[in-house]
Amino acid sequence: MTHRPAFFVILLTLASTLTPAQTPDKPPTPFEQSLISAEKSFIAAADKGDVAFFQRTLTDDFSFVGADGQLNDRQEMIDELSDGDTDLLPYNMQVVSVGDNAAIVTYDVVVRVPPAEDQGPPPRYQHYSTVWVKQGPAWKMKFQQASVSHWGDW
Repeated sequence: MTHRPAFFVILLTLASTLTPAQTPDKPPTPFEQSLISAEKSFIAAADKGDVAFFQRTLTDDFSFVGADGQLNDRQEMIDELSDGDTDLLPYNMQVVSVGDNAAIVTYDVVVRVPPAEDQGPPPRYQHYSTVWVKQGPAWKMKFQQASVSHWGDW
């Protein structure tokens, strides 16, 4: 005799108690909201190819790890995003505080590409983590990593 229904009820009960710091019931704090806004500004700038945004927002020692696993520097990020047309659909955005002047914004994205290009790189589902540091009154991006999320049979 199996007890699968009871197991799943217990599993669902446990899962419901493990909620992230930000939930739909709890609005983000002003600190969290400022970082979420900063990250959304980055996404909008990437879509437009806003080089001026990247030049003023990326720290001088900025680096990023792309979905291919390669470590890149500030100028490579600017070059990669300067064309625009980076169509990211972010969701599950959360902020992890590392103190008053640093935080990590972590979230999932769907990289939207035309159907004809949907079979090749970059992987459609990714997870982003961005380290933000406060320099004077402004939040600056210090590091970002894009990790491939496996969905489906690719």
